[in-house]
Amino acid sequence: MLSDRRIAFIGSGTMAEAMIKGLLREGLVAPGQIVASGPRQERGQVLAERYQVGTTTGNVEAATGADVVVLSVKPQVLCGVLRELSDSVSAGTLVLSIVAGAPMATIQNLLGAQAVVRVMPNTPAQIGMGISVWTATRATTEVQRGQALAILQALGEEEYVTEEYYLDMATALSGTGPAYAFLLMEAMVDAGVHLGFSRHVSERLVIETLRGSVEYARQSPRHLAALRNQVTSPGGTSAEALYHLEKGGLRTVLSRAIWAAYQRSRVLGSQAERGDDGEC
Repeated sequence: MLSDRRIAFIGSGTMAEAMIKGLLREGLVAPGQIVASGPRQERGQVLAERYQVGTTTGNVEAATGADVVVLSVKPQVLCGVLRELSDSVSAGTLVLSIVAGAPMATIQNLLGAQAVVRVMPNTPAQIGMGISVWTATRATTEVQRGQALAILQALGEEEYVTEEYYLDMATALSGTGPAYAFLLMEAMVDAGVHLGFSRHVSERLVIETLRGSVEYARQSPRHLAALRNQVTSPGGTSAEALYHLEKGGLRTVLSRAIWAAYQRSRVLGSQAERGDDGEC
């Protein structure tokens, strides 16, 4: 579906690079079909050297003639970017947005394109093990949905939702989720060092333990609580550790953190609608 399509990335940050890497790794497009724009010329040089894709500091130059335009800029600058591109993107162009919180209607209204796909990916996409939650406007054709699906499957798993409000939820849960996992891992590694392990050994034990636990949970049909009970013997070490985790309010703190991330996603959406100048 993408073999003859030209793809423009407006914004050339980490997630844009992950998408470029995934598309090339899966052989969905050739490097010459991709162009990425960004304000920093040195960043463009890095991408050009790594992936042999086209780069530019001009958003209009990148978007002109593109079949797929990927919006990967910060929410605060989205309005200005959409105004800049309004005469360069045709009404039938597929626009794929990974801008946190940005409503599809804002993109449609300012850009003029009606086929808009909104996506919340996450950082494991960089190694092809991400999970992307996405939805699309009614004007997005089946062919265009297929093109979006092909792009997202190059990043890992995907989950389509029918209502756009789920994207803010996904931002808080799966989009921000790797940060929660990394913080937990960091705390466990530090605890291992405190016990007396070298940092190298402690880190290996933690990473392999969590990797195995995640895969075990993925393959098991049992509820997560049942899996936890499997390793919790009465009066044992797991029971003692879990008692202190519960007493410390781990569930409550995590739930509040995810809720706060959800609220922040909605604020970012408002900023994307207003723009830096307060209007959009």
